[in-house]
Amino acid sequence: MIESINPVLAKRSCGVFLHLSSLDGSCAIGDLGAKAYEFASWCSSAGFSWWQMLPVGPIGPGNSPYSSTSSFAGEPLFISLESLANDGLLSSKDVRESLAVTRKFARRSNRPGSHSQTDYDTARLAKEPAFLRAFENFRLGGGFRSPSFRAFEKREYVWLKGWRTFTNDTNGYHAFLQFVFDKQWTALRKTCAANGVKLLGDIPMFVTLESADVMSNPKLFRLDRKGRPEVLTGVPPDCFSKDGQLWGHPHYRWSAHRTQKFRWWTQRIASSLRRFDGVRIDHFVGFHHAYEIPAGARNARRGQWRLQAGKELLTAATRSLGALPLVAEDLGAVTPEVVALRKSFNLPGMKVLHHAFGHDNSGELPHHHDRDCVVYPATHDNDTTRGWWKSLSAPSRKRFVRFAGSTAAHQPNEAMIRIAFESPAQLAMISLQDILGLDRSARMNFPGTPKGNWCWRLGTDWHARRIACAKSIYSLAALTGRNG
Repeated sequence: MIESINPVLAKRSCGVFLHLSSLDGSCAIGDLGAKAYEFASWCSSAGFSWWQMLPVGPIGPGNSPYSSTSSFAGEPLFISLESLANDGLLSSKDVRESLAVTRKFARRSNRPGSHSQTDYDTARLAKEPAFLRAFENFRLGGGFRSPSFRAFEKREYVWLKGWRTFTNDTNGYHAFLQFVFDKQWTALRKTCAANGVKLLGDIPMFVTLESADVMSNPKLFRLDRKGRPEVLTGVPPDCFSKDGQLWGHPHYRWSAHRTQKFRWWTQRIASSLRRFDGVRIDHFVGFHHAYEIPAGARNARRGQWRLQAGKELLTAATRSLGALPLVAEDLGAVTPEVVALRKSFNLPGMKVLHHAFGHDNSGELPHHHDRDCVVYPATHDNDTTRGWWKSLSAPSRKRFVRFAGSTAAHQPNEAMIRIAFESPAQLAMISLQDILGLDRSARMNFPGTPKGNWCWRLGTDWHARRIACAKSIYSLAALTGRNG
């Protein structure tokens, strides 16, 4: 039993949930430039101690951050062109040309109203030519011989060689992009720390078949002789999907991980903790039991739950890294054994208030919350609170209003934030969409649907309301003891 206090829960606090892509960056996607620094400053002014993001690895199919092509690399689209110009690797003309491409193509994807969309295709069109110019300037300037690049290569040797093989990186271009990503990330994290803001990241339980992880370590995954998954990942039918969710990733071959003393997983966690102050483990249930779907299945209706090696994995990681600042996403098929596993490593679980009002004795209601948990009105897989309110059944609406007060029917997002802040949970995490009171058009993800997700992005509503929102949140955080 781990007895120490989990670092994520060191004090009663609050945080904001906003993915990096959702910032209003200059090239159709949020990035590690000036807008990220502005947001860190805003977090501080609002009394937030944490900024939570989705996974920041190279984006996979459907632009999903949960289908990344590497558990270690960063997504190059998050690199700021303006920061490259500040470092002398691009000219102001280069940046203007990229902005012109963005203006030409991104208009077609902007939603009507007060917020826009992340446009991944336009971001690539705008940024990749600039990346190539910056790379040439870096190469010709002797950047590969610089002490900073050599230090980066040495520190990240565990995965960088495999990433270069996966990307067919014969001239160092992809290594350069990872070096720049790392440099810009480190600078942002230092700024966040100076503002008293910690970063909370996210590790997906599984990795995609078409990834550097599988290519570099095929023996660690349950593949047949032709390299195809023997069984697939996913979850059975639930409230999100009548067919379940077929993620399609390969399962782990735990016997091979045991042989290596879970070295790959320990390295994966350590890599995330070099970027973040804490990390959410997605689908923590899968550390105890995971749903195995027959290879070739079209949906997740048929499958079997199988025991997994999470206890051994976490034991090995703890021995190597010490107390783990992890948050367990313990939603879904939670059993007493899953709870016991989480508690044995002193990991806080999650409570989602959107799930709390289906019946009177719901365990998600705040008076049932443990101190050692993280409470969310909603996660990235849920509707916004305004969208949730509109879709509620009449009995659930009555139950919510009875709990939250008569004004909840008119300002459900504000009522939900107050409920979260008043919870005994040590950390309350609020999506920026709910802070702004946005409707379901601002939803980030629809589980089980392969297209149209991960696109919401800040717009004019943010610029018009951020000062007022910060004052309101700060006042509530002070009232509920969350900004000390």
